[in-house]
Amino acid sequence: MSWPSVQPAPADPILGLTEAWRADPNPRKVNLGVGVFQDEHGRTPVLPSVKAAETALVAAETTKNYWPIAGDPEYGRRVAEMMWGDVEGVARVRVICAPGGTGALRVGAELIATVAGRGRTAWLSRPTWPNHRGIFAAAGFAVREYAYYEAARGGVDREAMFAALQQARPGDAVVLHAGCHNPTGTDLELEDWRRIAAVALDQGWLPVVDAAYLGFGGTIEEDAAPLRALLETGVDFLVAVSFSKNMGLYRDRVGALAIVARDAATAEALLSHARAAARVLYSNPPAHGPQIAMRILGDRLLREMWTREVAAMRERLARARESFAEALTVRLPDRDWSFIRRQRGMFSYTGLTRAHAEWLREQRSIYMTGDGRVNVVGLTPVNLDYVCDSIAEALQTVRPS
Repeated sequence: MSWPSVQPAPADPILGLTEAWRADPNPRKVNLGVGVFQDEHGRTPVLPSVKAAETALVAAETTKNYWPIAGDPEYGRRVAEMMWGDVEGVARVRVICAPGGTGALRVGAELIATVAGRGRTAWLSRPTWPNHRGIFAAAGFAVREYAYYEAARGGVDREAMFAALQQARPGDAVVLHAGCHNPTGTDLELEDWRRIAAVALDQGWLPVVDAAYLGFGGTIEEDAAPLRALLETGVDFLVAVSFSKNMGLYRDRVGALAIVARDAATAEALLSHARAAARVLYSNPPAHGPQIAMRILGDRLLREMWTREVAAMRERLARARESFAEALTVRLPDRDWSFIRRQRGMFSYTGLTRAHAEWLREQRSIYMTGDGRVNVVGLTPVNLDYVCDSIAEALQTVRPS
């Protein structure tokens, strides 16, 4: 055969920005789009705990043979332990290793489609991480949105959200953010999670929790509180975990899908279907990165070192957020920027429009997503004034369409 006439695929809305930023010759260019941690010098470091675990791993490694499709069972135990503490009595949890949080979500989507049947609906928050839509569409889901963010007051529109979730049907998937909501930085309260579980049990739909930022809003234990609240209710659910952010293992693709079912037998059966899905999607998981995570989670000294490092990253996020809000308030005192301080995690939903984002990119080489989402740790002492001066100018120059 010969290829038909093919047009290039559209650029990824986030990673495409980084490609454009790299090609930009402006020495003052700033990338606020991609979701990677950066220190105050603009570097994405290798954590000392990761380097120590990796050094020990390389010294002890004797083979590059395949891992089991679900990964090393110890990895699964350590991941479950991180989220739920002592899991000896949590017989209804099974964990499969996956290539990053994205891989975990994709396996989870395929698992639901296989067990519940094709043609289900995936419900996504409005707004959400753009890749959620593609992941569930690829597994054959129709995609709908539920109300989430209320821009007027910079908070969660709870009543609209729960009204929308009443429309979800048995077998549907409702995708939720465990915390540090991407892109808004605006999170649910623990009581909301208990209410979600009650609605899910009543309606028969499945919560799918994206836990990409554990440790970036509060401690690991604090950020895992929604997952513990769901477990206590008895509801079935899935959790997609990523170690890209909190261990800095971006390129090593370290994640897991946790399957929580009504009993051990059902969880084991679901794990077998997850393994079958993974076999088709990527055959076997990567081992190098997950072995690093497993060592850190299983070694007391490495775990303590990592906990301190996560706290330092969280403090950097908080400082950057505070500096951003203060600098904008100085330049634009007639606007209320306090919502930036209330948001949690890596991202700030600034309220800037697509027109503002385009102006900033074209006129000042400042790159952010079209919805005005900013990675606050893309801001450094070197570029903060430049970025905030430019945002003030954009708001004063660009008129709403």
